[in-house]
Amino acid sequence: MAKSYWVSLILLIFLNYQIPSQAQQEYVNNKQLDCDSGVVYNATFGNLCNGVSRSCNSYLTFRSIAPYNTPPTIAFLLSSTASAIATANNISDVALIPDNTMVIVPVNCSCSGKYYQHNASYVLKQHGETYFSVANNTYQALTTCQAIENQNVYDKRNLSAGMNLSVPLRCACPTTKQEDSGFKYLLTYLVAQGESVSGIGSLFGIDEQSVLDANELSDSAFIFYFTPIMVPLTKVPDPIKLAASPPPPPPPSTAAASNDSSSSKKWVIVGVAIGAVLILLLGLSGFLFWYCRRRSHQWKSQLPSSAPTSTDITKKTADSGTTRSWSISSEGLRYAIDSLTVYKFEDLQKATSFFSEANQIKGSVYRATFKEDAAAVKIYKGDVSKEISILKRLNHTNITRLSGFCVHKGDTYLVYEFAENGSLDDWLHPNNDKSKNKFQNSLSTLNWRQRVQIAHNIADALNYLHNYTNPPHIHKNLQSGNVLLDENFRAKVSNFGLARVLDDDEEGGFQVTRHVIGTQGYMAPEYIENGVITAKMDVFAFGVVILELISGKEAIVGEEKLLSSCAREVLEGENVREKLRGFVDPSFGDEYPLDLVYSMAQLAKRCVERDINSRPGISEVFMTLSKLQSSTVDWDPSDELDRSRSVSKVSDAR
Repeated sequence: MAKSYWVSLILLIFLNYQIPSQAQQEYVNNKQLDCDSGVVYNATFGNLCNGVSRSCNSYLTFRSIAPYNTPPTIAFLLSSTASAIATANNISDVALIPDNTMVIVPVNCSCSGKYYQHNASYVLKQHGETYFSVANNTYQALTTCQAIENQNVYDKRNLSAGMNLSVPLRCACPTTKQEDSGFKYLLTYLVAQGESVSGIGSLFGIDEQSVLDANELSDSAFIFYFTPIMVPLTKVPDPIKLAASPPPPPPPSTAAASNDSSSSKKWVIVGVAIGAVLILLLGLSGFLFWYCRRRSHQWKSQLPSSAPTSTDITKKTADSGTTRSWSISSEGLRYAIDSLTVYKFEDLQKATSFFSEANQIKGSVYRATFKEDAAAVKIYKGDVSKEISILKRLNHTNITRLSGFCVHKGDTYLVYEFAENGSLDDWLHPNNDKSKNKFQNSLSTLNWRQRVQIAHNIADALNYLHNYTNPPHIHKNLQSGNVLLDENFRAKVSNFGLARVLDDDEEGGFQVTRHVIGTQGYMAPEYIENGVITAKMDVFAFGVVILELISGKEAIVGEEKLLSSCAREVLEGENVREKLRGFVDPSFGDEYPLDLVYSMAQLAKRCVERDINSRPGISEVFMTLSKLQSSTVDWDPSDELDRSRSVSKVSDAR
């Protein structure tokens, strides 16, 4: 506590010494270092939405450093695209970029409340990481500890590995005055040691005064190294000029004061006070990290049993990624990789026997083996950065995860964990000619307990997407073919190719699209008819999957009849129990609890109601299935068999 007090006190003394700025896009002036005092600096939250447009194309600069030293890995961290980074820097989309090379990163900048920002996300890799370290070490001051803390629910004193942070990156759109002066873009530039405002302007072919104006700085103002500064651009930044820029120092640590500040106050200076403060901060962080590492065996056991995730894109496929880098044990989840593995194409060829027909699972999905560990490799045409961007925000054991990728001749190869038992569709509809089932073993069908477990797993994943991600996500393409089964028949939701974020700013809590796409039989009526997108469309699709689990039928019965319509016919009117017996999958025989089946069917019926307001929320669905699963555990199949025999004897006596 004493150290924290003195750190805060020194920061306050130093920061209050700085020259105040009435900035339109206020220069942060090293205020991003003050993470603990509780003093509010508006400049640290982001750039004000004072531009002509509420969203625009913008640029960030990032210094390459392992593991973020290729276009795909930098794109993964900053939520950009590998192809856009490669084009902006005139390099290959799989190039290995030398350390400390400045990389231009094109992003979309948009208003979020009163501030401009580009949204990224980051999963904490190890205990000891803080908002300060993420902002300044991982993201190189493209954001601030204050901005991250402001947009996340986690207490800064209780961060732990596995937490998924929203990271607002600083950007801005040109103002009217800037557009009138011919500026089309704004670039967020990380000041390096020894750089001046005039030098930064020259780097981009912009005069010094324009850079000063963009940050509302006077010609005598100080700028500090390792702080972001806005640079107005008249055109797309030139990668050739950027290649000649000086390499930056590491993040601030024990920096000495600049010796030549008296000759020009425009040159970047580093105060001795910053050095002292940072020494204390780093010393304290080092002690906390050492202390927490010693107690790692205690906190690991408390981590939730969930895993980083991934996805797939095409319909009715069983895609996933490797499991070799992750493991779940009695000590909890162990996070073993820092970022996605970048595979060589030759390695994928070897692992899939040159994408042989024998290793083909479905369509463009192939089984692969990496050092005796199974994986699934899917080939994508075009840019899949959107799907990867969504995956990195998710972290749940019932969502299939991505382990690596490869880009080769314009195609992207994603490596997923392997689903030993294929898709739910394979098991419920084994005679379906649409795909060959290469997974089903000697078991002829899924039993009742397995089906309830699968339904519960899917509901758990959807509940996470709708209620525990920030912002909420909608899957939009839930179907039995997009539910994968591991070796223990636990379900993992896959295929996030159509998934989208549900923006809380949308009126009424829903979105509308003219581009309706999905799988017939699973799409909600309001989406088909009016393009309305809400979380309840996932609930509708899940209701159809529950009906598939109960009946063994497909989403479309016969040529045109929907399974959701059949459910209403079965559960309404007279003789419901007898009609339900005829609806239940005949492969069960008599080994199913009719009362529990009825409860589950009633839940499915509510999920597939035409009226969106009559459907339950996924949290209610999840709780109901939790109770059903608990009751199923206590159910004894022999009781049902004895009951059936008793009924048969009574009938014979009559």
